[in-house]
Amino acid sequence: MTEILPRSAVLTGGLVAATLVLSACGAGSDGATNADGESAATAVTAKDFGGMDALVKAAQKEGTLHAIALPRDWANYGALLDGFEKKYGIKVEVENPDGASQDEINAVTSRKGQDRAPDVLDLGSSFAYSAAQKDLLARYRVADYVDIPDGQKDSLSRWYNGYGGYISIGCDANRVRTCPTSFKDLLKPEYKGQVALNGDPTKSGSAFGTVFAAALANGGSFDYVQPGLDFFAKLKKNGNYTPVQSTSATIKKGQTPIVLDWDYLNAKYADEFKSKGLDWQVAVPEDGKFSQYYSQAINKDAPHPAAARLWQEYLYSAEGQNLWLKGYARPALMTSMEKKGTLDKTAAAKLPKVSGTPTTPTESQMDYAKEDIAQGWGKAVSR
Repeated sequence: MTEILPRSAVLTGGLVAATLVLSACGAGSDGATNADGESAATAVTAKDFGGMDALVKAAQKEGTLHAIALPRDWANYGALLDGFEKKYGIKVEVENPDGASQDEINAVTSRKGQDRAPDVLDLGSSFAYSAAQKDLLARYRVADYVDIPDGQKDSLSRWYNGYGGYISIGCDANRVRTCPTSFKDLLKPEYKGQVALNGDPTKSGSAFGTVFAAALANGGSFDYVQPGLDFFAKLKKNGNYTPVQSTSATIKKGQTPIVLDWDYLNAKYADEFKSKGLDWQVAVPEDGKFSQYYSQAINKDAPHPAAARLWQEYLYSAEGQNLWLKGYARPALMTSMEKKGTLDKTAAAKLPKVSGTPTTPTESQMDYAKEDIAQGWGKAVSR
């Protein structure tokens, strides 16, 4: 779906944080069974629970869904949250909308067994892998699970990709004479103090992806991320890197005129700022083309297990996937929907242009890269 914030520190305007209900008993326990007394918490498919009608009924009886780190301006989550509430009459409570993937995992582990624990998670891929390895996620297969591309889903269905994009360079053309379009460009002296990230790559999915992209642009690979760390060390040494975390506010103030972030976030900025007279240009660097998705998952100990499963079904319906697409994010079921004729072609045509076929790291490659970045980032930017 940044830094100390992972996904969203970038988008502060219009974010609405709802306070979690702090009731002492499990709110979901009464409604999480079907007519036969079977628990939603153990259902691996809607069919296991008696079908979608039974799942909807149980979720509506629970009445609430606890989410975390879902900013309304991130990949069109505002429309998704509103759409789910309107469709099913279930209240979605979003805690810490600007939180990072690691914050989500911390909330799951620290609140195990508590009603205020998050039901569902939106995680950078490397964090989804880690959560699955720690046995924090429930097994569940949405109706169109089979159509999610291989390599973008866990074989045990504990997580699967929902939406994603490419690392891109956003630039304020009103303040920057010539906007950079490659990682090589970013090293030019004319960009002194102007290049920012959306967070800390040890905690933020977008910043993590940026280091990976920098590695690919400088002789690295999915197996060798060190050149990405070396790139940022050089960027810091020559004064071009700024530690200011980019947000809508920092861009408007001119503090972060060049931002490395997902293309769907930079594209959203271009729309947002146009009416304010700010010319925000977006380019996907050909020398560091890196694509990654955010993964969806259910807390194994979700206090509202039926609502959690219904939320997943909604996200992977044509309605949910097209709402992500309208937020410039590339939905995981995009190819399948195009074949079925359910894809919003108008929204798809507005996506930033990218050449070639995207490839993504394997689970083991992500694990090694995460470890290398965790160990090397502080040293790289403190030089």
